[in-house]
Amino acid sequence: MPAELPEHVARTRNGQPATVLEAISEALWEEMERDDRVFLMGEDIGAYGGAFKVTRGFLEHFGPSRVVDTPIAEGGFTGAAAGAAHMGLRPVVEMQFMDFISPAYDVLTNYIATSLYRGSGPLPLVVRGPVGGGNRGGPFHSQNVEMAFFHTPGLKIVYPSNPRDAKGLLKSAMRDDNPVIFEEHKGLYRAPFCREVLPPDDYVIPLGRARTALEGENITIVTYGLMVHRSLEAAAELARDGIRAEVIDLRTLLPLDEDAIAASVTKTGKLLIVHEDTRTGGIAGEIAIRMNERAFEWLDGPILRVTAIDSPVPFSGELEDYFLPSTQDVVTAARYLVEY
Repeated sequence: MPAELPEHVARTRNGQPATVLEAISEALWEEMERDDRVFLMGEDIGAYGGAFKVTRGFLEHFGPSRVVDTPIAEGGFTGAAAGAAHMGLRPVVEMQFMDFISPAYDVLTNYIATSLYRGSGPLPLVVRGPVGGGNRGGPFHSQNVEMAFFHTPGLKIVYPSNPRDAKGLLKSAMRDDNPVIFEEHKGLYRAPFCREVLPPDDYVIPLGRARTALEGENITIVTYGLMVHRSLEAAAELARDGIRAEVIDLRTLLPLDEDAIAASVTKTGKLLIVHEDTRTGGIAGEIAIRMNERAFEWLDGPILRVTAIDSPVPFSGELEDYFLPSTQDVVTAARYLVEY
């Protein structure tokens, strides 16, 4: 291993189990080694190594022209990244917290997402950063932002649930010629229950394809991110009662792999959608109507959803626990639906 290789990247390359954070860091490192057009932009990602230390050691190896510390101006540096992409580079923009992406909403939706359609050519750009609650971060550091951009043609949205997918999906996003919003649940970054040995080869996972995290026959649970783990915990509890739940991990939200969802629903006849995002306008509504259109004849009960409540993310721990969907919430909804 080169002397300058960060310790956490060296460890995962040597076959040690990787966290989601380490998998993301390794994906960035490998793509920067592979393609000198790739560079990083964001607040405190250089000398400080990023708020969560994803880019620790990158500045020393790749230099300040490829690891660029930015001012606190998300709209400005996202626009600068778009200009760099137009000139043939492949920028990866880090939002210190994805909550702060809102100043860049205009440039992302009105300019970046429409670029190819308007004839300006491909715009290879990734905007990545941490999302999600459970860490007592309050309303400014805990949001899930996927549905703010889900309505925008021209964007792709990715939300992994485990280290292997995080690395493979991020590498695919960085090689894609379209703009990608890449959400990383901070509750999975260093989670002890979410570590795995990464394949040693240069692998990618195609965008737009869900995976079956658990096979079952009595009910389909569609979910993504941290809620995959909550849903698997619920499935284990349901299995003790003889209920076999099938858990579908979406991985990519836009484009949505509705074929995978429909295939599962036609097998089980029951659909429960679980996401951490708030209820109104969440992706559960879109999935529900698509399955109503595609798989109505196979449904043997109403489509249900388990989500966060319609509220800003509370700072109080007790209130945040009440706000977020729990494993028991999933179990209760699944039992109701199976018995319907």
